[in-house]
Amino acid sequence: MAETFTPIAPRPSPVKQSGFVAWARKNLFGSTSNTLTTLFLLGLAIYIVPGVFQWGLLNAVFSADVTACQEARGSGACWGVVTEKYRLILWGRFPYEEHWRPILATLILVSGLVLSCMRFFWKPWLALMWVGILGAFFVLMGGGWFGLTPVRSDMWGGLPLTVMLATLSLFLAFPLSVVVALGRRSHLPIIRSICITYIELIRGVPLISILFMASFMFPLFMPQGVTVDVLVRVVIGITLFAAAYMAEIVRGGLQAIPKGQIEAAATLGLSYWQTQRKIVLPQALAMTVPSMMNNFISVFKDTSLVTIVSLYELTGALGIALNSDAVWRPFKIEAYLFITLVYFAFCFSMSRYSLWVEKQLVKSKAR
Repeated sequence: MAETFTPIAPRPSPVKQSGFVAWARKNLFGSTSNTLTTLFLLGLAIYIVPGVFQWGLLNAVFSADVTACQEARGSGACWGVVTEKYRLILWGRFPYEEHWRPILATLILVSGLVLSCMRFFWKPWLALMWVGILGAFFVLMGGGWFGLTPVRSDMWGGLPLTVMLATLSLFLAFPLSVVVALGRRSHLPIIRSICITYIELIRGVPLISILFMASFMFPLFMPQGVTVDVLVRVVIGITLFAAAYMAEIVRGGLQAIPKGQIEAAATLGLSYWQTQRKIVLPQALAMTVPSMMNNFISVFKDTSLVTIVSLYELTGALGIALNSDAVWRPFKIEAYLFITLVYFAFCFSMSRYSLWVEKQLVKSKAR
């Protein structure tokens, strides 16, 4: 008897689990509420984006022509204000003919930050490299060396001042915050009380008050004839402010370490500082990367408050550029959008780097 064979039906193709379609199905259309929200935002974008595109690009004026900007006002953006004032916005009141110095100083400082984010440069000589970077920055900005014309610190401004204040303050605040966080958890009442008083006192007042006191009240306590540069006082004020907030972030990481690890270290005969350096701090700091980066971004943006002490960083330099020229003053929206883009570029870069560090930490734990 002949055998009959039933043809096997082809298997359905597997559902695609990767790519944009899978991502959109999971994140944008995963539920009824997600689908409604996605459709609402998509409709809102279709309604708004064409008008913004027409105002910002199609009808915009890019040349430094005041007449053309006034004719296009209301229907198109005037990016000519950026074309005309970008040097004053970015480099502040620094002497015009010496603008190559803040440009080079900023490039050196930003390059140092980028290199410091690469694992290859995480070596002991990185500290020496930063000594050279900061030395080159202050020589270029201050002058008085190698035939450079001296420029007072109150003439510094724009992007170099913003990047320098944030970088130097955070570098100084980080080790101070670790010491204060450890001190707040100390078993010695005097040390613990000092650290708690410092943290609560600094966190109880806004940064603008600290800058005001550092600039105007601190000199009153100095001996007669002794003066401290306003830039130094501002750096100290921002450092103390950032360290207080950062200390609480570090303390949260320290409290998350299981007590059994500390007891095991004591059983092995490790001293207090060996335990903190080799066991506690590496884990605590790794857990606080997202919160720490939030604080870094906040300090970078808070540098705009130094305008109150007559240091004109990026935002302050923009105010000078517009207030000194009534012709371009009506186009301040475009100028503020320009510095918003600058701030966003730096803050977004820090955010992405934080995500990269978090992924590296996850990989190290999975080994």
